[in-house]
Amino acid sequence: MLNVRARSSVSRVLAPIGGGLHRLGVSPNLITVVGTVGSVASAVLLLGTGRFFLGVVAITVFVLFDLLDGAVARAGGTASRFGAVLDSTLDRIADASIFAALIWWFAGPADRPDLIVACLIALVLGQLIPYVRARAEGLGINASVGVAERAVRLTVVLTGVGLSGLGLPIALPIALWLLITVGVITVGQRLNAVRRAAPAPPAFSPPPGAAGD
Repeated sequence: MLNVRARSSVSRVLAPIGGGLHRLGVSPNLITVVGTVGSVASAVLLLGTGRFFLGVVAITVFVLFDLLDGAVARAGGTASRFGAVLDSTLDRIADASIFAALIWWFAGPADRPDLIVACLIALVLGQLIPYVRARAEGLGINASVGVAERAVRLTVVLTGVGLSGLGLPIALPIALWLLITVGVITVGQRLNAVRRAAPAPPAFSPPPGAAGD
């Protein structure tokens, strides 16, 4: 729900910018790629070297490209299935780069094996949550439910990283384990939505004469 409301509000603000970029001939797919490359580079070069606050600022800026590409596509009427798949695919790469960079830092100078484990679990859940939704939609079932949509997951992890960079190191472990908790809940919510929406299998009827076999 937060994701939907946030996108609706921000989309209205970005609409004029999207129109301007479209008139300049900027492709929405190009914006998607630039945003992902910027997010990955910021994660590797800043989070991976312990410069947490600067990393969060840079990643937040590039995450906004995820909304700007949609504004450009709507302004030009160029939204496509390929663009939607590209956007979703690159979102997974951008999200994973955050946890990969944190793992790199925790495995090196920080020497925090407990947080490596937390990052690994959060990384897996971050890929699993959209996978369950995509797999369900492929079967014609709506599974866009759950407390931890992408906007929420990014907000939690980036807030924890940013506060840690400002001198509150306990914020990051709290954020990671909170992220894991809501991630597990969200996977359960989506699987339950699929279970409730999927038609029940037909009752098994033994063939005639099978009872005496």
